[in-house]
Amino acid sequence: MTSAEQQQDDGAIVIEPSKDEFSWPPLESNPDVLTKYLHSIGLPEAFSIGEIFGFDEDLLAFVPQPVLGIIVCHERLIPKSEYRSRDLGSAENYDVVRFYMHQSGSLDNACGIIACLHAVFNSPSIVVDPTSVMGRFRSSTSSMSPRERCAALEGNEEFRAIHAAHASEGQSEAITSDQSRVRHHYVAYVLGGDDGNDLVELDGTKAGPVVVGGCDGDLLRGSIREVMGKLERGEISDSLSMMTLNLSQE
Repeated sequence: MTSAEQQQDDGAIVIEPSKDEFSWPPLESNPDVLTKYLHSIGLPEAFSIGEIFGFDEDLLAFVPQPVLGIIVCHERLIPKSEYRSRDLGSAENYDVVRFYMHQSGSLDNACGIIACLHAVFNSPSIVVDPTSVMGRFRSSTSSMSPRERCAALEGNEEFRAIHAAHASEGQSEAITSDQSRVRHHYVAYVLGGDDGNDLVELDGTKAGPVVVGGCDGDLLRGSIREVMGKLERGEISDSLSMMTLNLSQE
């Protein structure tokens, strides 16, 4: 998330001044860091985060299948006022996925773990340990609204402490309170809709899920097409990473 932000009544996000210290520090877009983090909070060892090294079909052939979720870390180049109306998201789309939550200014740089939660909780093949941190969060928020889930994460001190520990790993260790150095934002892509074949973008700073459209159930290539479209329209920079949620290969 590029700056501390606050949600308005209409679901939009407005920027707040930076704080002296992050409540939720930024995470490095490193598959190993994210996998270790997710395993520590309840993701079964059978699943992990992988990396997409390029968009050519020869490279995509090495991506483990099935792809259960896509996590993208990118630098946004335009303000929300310049987004296409579809890309603002809508509360009317809450029900197109199993789980969606908003992100508030208090969850300053929690976008990385929120993207991971969006990917994991919207994959029907993943059963999270119900006694784990992630499992307890899922159970306690299952009947909540997206904004109530946001508030629940804000107040979850155990979750926040674990997040801070993993945020101290990798290149993000040096970033402790300077929001101007945080230029990237995480979003997730999952399958949703009535038949489960629509590509859906989940970004907690938007008004709701973004229904991209049909992708014939091909989450990997549908996500790549959407990211390439954002690049071509100048919405994001080419300083980005794409990661997959998939079965572990070890």
